[in-house]
Amino acid sequence: MDGRAGKGPPMMQEMTQEPRRRGRPRKARPEPSPQARELADRLQGLLPEEVLADALRGLAPEEITGPGGLMTQLAGRVINAALEGELTDHLGYPPGQPPPGGTGNHRNGSTPKTVQTELGPVAVSTPRDRHGTFEPALVAKRQTRLAGLDEKILSLYAGGMSVRDIAAHLEGLYGVEIGRDTISRVTDAVLEDIAAWRARPLDRLYPIVYFDALMVKLTEDRSVKTRACYLAVGVTLDGEREILGLWWQETEGAKFWLAVLNDLHQRGVRDVLIACVDGLAGFPEAIAAVFPDAWIQTCIVHMIRSSMRYVSWQDRKRLMPDLRKVYSAPNAEEAARQLEAFDMQWGERYPMIAQAWRARWEHVIPFLALPAALRRIVYTTNAIEGLNRQVRKAIKTRGQFPDEQAATKLIYLALMRAELSWVKVMNWTAALRALKIHFGDRIPD
Repeated sequence: MDGRAGKGPPMMQEMTQEPRRRGRPRKARPEPSPQARELADRLQGLLPEEVLADALRGLAPEEITGPGGLMTQLAGRVINAALEGELTDHLGYPPGQPPPGGTGNHRNGSTPKTVQTELGPVAVSTPRDRHGTFEPALVAKRQTRLAGLDEKILSLYAGGMSVRDIAAHLEGLYGVEIGRDTISRVTDAVLEDIAAWRARPLDRLYPIVYFDALMVKLTEDRSVKTRACYLAVGVTLDGEREILGLWWQETEGAKFWLAVLNDLHQRGVRDVLIACVDGLAGFPEAIAAVFPDAWIQTCIVHMIRSSMRYVSWQDRKRLMPDLRKVYSAPNAEEAARQLEAFDMQWGERYPMIAQAWRARWEHVIPFLALPAALRRIVYTTNAIEGLNRQVRKAIKTRGQFPDEQAATKLIYLALMRAELSWVKVMNWTAALRALKIHFGDRIPD
């Protein structure tokens, strides 16, 4: 991957993580499972195509898919039949027959109710038994929504829609009226999942851990304040990326980082080989206390961004190749020489660039000791920045959050959605081999 990938000004080309691939074939549609094929065959036998065609003839679209239409009526009959089957299994004998031995529990009518589904409102009748011991599983007692609708609500919330927007969307799309309080209860149900996720045990060793901040607007004391939510993404020994946690910054500098790193340590992390971070205030002191053998690598992409912020568009095309020589040097000594050459060439016009690189030089150069297969993985937090972009996309329509809990819910759901599309780190086998050479016994055989 070279600096020519992507479009836009040279700076943005330099920060492109992977060239866009054109002409990539579409993924083949997954084959249905044997259970799905068996179900399709059973439905074909029960409802042949010619019978279905006769049933649909002359019906308007809204009479098929609209509220109270054919599909919702069919769904109601399927649910009712399933509930009756559950009661038969519970009682031990089919409808129309007396209880075994003539005594015992038996059917006792049904209770009508309406459940909200992705097809719209569906009228069902929940059968009852005389002893009141029947507990239906498909549609439980007092349940008014099928499970799929809850997943739909959480998916819309993870996409950044507000509670009000979700209610309007469900009503407009499915004809389902769900109150905002109900939607809030559905989203609040993930709070237990969040607590368990933030406390889950972690691997003993992570070769690389990326730290980065996400700025979120919260309402506090009747005013809007910007708070930092920090994310950590670890790369496992298998090359898989894993979100280790999220933390809201309560204190400044070393105290905050010490709390974050102690949290990781208490959850089982005993060693981190390389910590990639941006915004180093207090981090070296904290990591020295918890993971004293870890390398600290500042994000080169952040350094490039910070440097190019001061450069006029007319100079960027000429300046960027000179700056690239610094961080693409074969070793730290050559990088220092290239920085001096850069300062001589551009220092009079842009003195702040070389000054910024020298101020962080100790944490800029560690990756230069690594081979090319490992450098690009280490020197940039693009992996976590891509994650942050997906989270920002989800929260940008919200403007601000009423409190930290509301923001945490959305960020967590957006993170879980993003994880689904992750793939293994590219060229990880070569990178792991290089890590083994450099860090020896710290990487188990």
